[in-house]
Amino acid sequence: MKPTDTNNPEYFHKVVDCQYACPAHTPVPEYIRLIAAGRYSDAYMVNWESNVFPGILGRTCDRPCEPACRRGRVEDKPVAICRLKRVCADMKDDITARLPKIPKEKNGFKLALIGAGPSALTVARDLMPLGYEIDLFEATSKAGGFMRQQIPSFRLPAEVIDEETGYILDMGVNAHFNTRIESMKALLEKGYDAVFVGSGAPSGRVLKLPGYELDGGKNVQIGVEWLAQVAFGHQTETPKDVIVIGGGNTAMDCCRTALRLGAENVKVLLRTPISAMVASPWEIEDTQAEGIPILENHNPLEYIVEDGQLKAMKFEVIEYSIEDGREVFTPTGQFETVGCGLVLLAIGQANAFKWIERDLGIEFNEIGLAKVDDVTYQSTHPKVFFGGDAAFGPKNIITAVAQGHQAAVSIDLFLNGKDLQERPDPSTNLLSQKMGIHEWSYASMVSEEERNIVPHVDLDEAIHSHTMEVELGFDAKTALEEAERCLNCDVETVFTADKCIECDACIDICPVDCLTFTKNEEEAQVRRKLNVPAHNLSQDLFVSENLNTGRVMVKDEDVCLHCGLCAERCPTSAWDMQKFLYIAPTAKLEND
Repeated sequence: MKPTDTNNPEYFHKVVDCQYACPAHTPVPEYIRLIAAGRYSDAYMVNWESNVFPGILGRTCDRPCEPACRRGRVEDKPVAICRLKRVCADMKDDITARLPKIPKEKNGFKLALIGAGPSALTVARDLMPLGYEIDLFEATSKAGGFMRQQIPSFRLPAEVIDEETGYILDMGVNAHFNTRIESMKALLEKGYDAVFVGSGAPSGRVLKLPGYELDGGKNVQIGVEWLAQVAFGHQTETPKDVIVIGGGNTAMDCCRTALRLGAENVKVLLRTPISAMVASPWEIEDTQAEGIPILENHNPLEYIVEDGQLKAMKFEVIEYSIEDGREVFTPTGQFETVGCGLVLLAIGQANAFKWIERDLGIEFNEIGLAKVDDVTYQSTHPKVFFGGDAAFGPKNIITAVAQGHQAAVSIDLFLNGKDLQERPDPSTNLLSQKMGIHEWSYASMVSEEERNIVPHVDLDEAIHSHTMEVELGFDAKTALEEAERCLNCDVETVFTADKCIECDACIDICPVDCLTFTKNEEEAQVRRKLNVPAHNLSQDLFVSENLNTGRVMVKDEDVCLHCGLCAERCPTSAWDMQKFLYIAPTAKLEND
């Protein structure tokens, strides 16, 4: 194996599993340490630089960082990274003075952003400080996109959305609310230098079964559209009996909202088992905790409508299996009728680009999405860029933010006549944490605390209000306890081969046996020969240069706890603990 090039910033970036898994590459351990120190405003700004909406994401993020968390290799549950993000948002001071200054003299370029969701707002956040003039067009009356329209306020209060979208709008964005763009051609004819499409995936999928036409769409409704009606105060009550069809987060939001609007009998029905649901596990747990039954293996067959009124739905009970990687639904011959006065369909979302004329040079693929470069987010029309759900279909907020960052970089490169494929490098720093012979600038002891549970308001109180936030969040004491569970994976074990005397002190002290002196061979052989064989091929091995004996030092990055014991024990300082900071690139002025 070749010696590992630790000068490549992506090597240590990958070792910081939580940050690497985050689409926006938020430096997670950095802000968790700041929370532990009570520096909530500093922690908020670390978040804000990368993920833009810490208070929103601290309540609603899909948490790709948490399954990657190294703590999950020590015990069952990872650090509550998402809910710690909320802590810094809730406990920060006024941070408006720390936001970027917007130049009064503009750079001469004018942009149009379509939609006021997370991706378009991120583009505005990144480009306003660079002197761009930006017109933002939003079909509804407020900013936030699907964050406001599709996530119930008992999960995400409106005031949190108002605050964090306000930081961006207050930069001087020319916001045009209640303004739906009906023609891309007409917009381009206004002379904008670039257009960003962040209009989301606003259309829900319809389930047309026998009886659908008899209802006429009155009581068989699209879940995302119904949630938007609730969000803007147009829907304030619901029938007694409600069925929700679907197994994703939207289905969970629909059923919990219906309960709060007065429904007495709410059921979720899906074709798959509960174990195959795509909803986040914590959303399923919260739904079941509120007493809402989830009926699995039910295939919808018919809407039963009598005298123009929806009365029930008919289902066939099926057996579910996976064969050769494909889902198989086998009829059992057993049928069930479930009474209802309202059916909410949450079976997927789709994009709607009827307003983009097909003769503008914007090409579309077979599923109706614009052909968009997955690095630059530029369409086949050089002036038109896409991001968020409008680019590659429905995903989540943090992915939309990450795509907004990259689209902003591309727009800035494009308008300055540069190659869009030549992306800016990340900002990195690697700094020793050693303060004395056995003294370090951070606490490396591994906490034995189990994951803390976020407290909720009383259930009886919660289900009678669709605006009361259910989760209370951590207090300062609990936040500290949870922050101390972090293993500081960004404090890296850095090895200097010419200082090593091969005394085996580090081998003896390592609590997880992740270090091995061995003869250098092909990777497969090396992985098998380690003190603990390294079977996780997704995680790299560190391999040193040749040592005096001809052997190499090999470290399995998969199991290292970053505890620092190897560096403390080493008599020659061949091992050092160095804090690695990785800041993902965003659009910036050249002298920044």
